[in-house]
Amino acid sequence: MEQQDQYWGMSLRSYCMLIHLSQLTSIVAPGLGFIMPIILWVANKDQHPDIDRHGKVTVNWIISFVIYAIVSVILFLIFIGSLGILVLVVLNFLFAVIAAVKANNGQLWAYPLSIKFLKY
Repeated sequence: MEQQDQYWGMSLRSYCMLIHLSQLTSIVAPGLGFIMPIILWVANKDQHPDIDRHGKVTVNWIISFVIYAIVSVILFLIFIGSLGILVLVVLNFLFAVIAAVKANNGQLWAYPLSIKFLKY
């Protein structure tokens, strides 16, 4: 039986899945959903190329999300950004779940609407 590498006590697929799902920690503690995926990625990005790729697509989405949120907040000041904020929250949840399921199946899923700041 071949020994599998463990990342914080998890298999590679589980760890990659956690990178995506950790964005949802903002539900419990605001801001944590932006910090946790980055910590998980940076902690083991040099250990496996899949961790690096999943981390990069997640960070690309986080940066894109922040940009879109800033634009929505500015538009909110003129009363049309509330819809944008609501859409962003729903998309962030859906995208994290879809990416996590794909990661658990061993696939890399690039978030739609994500700006490619980091190449993967």
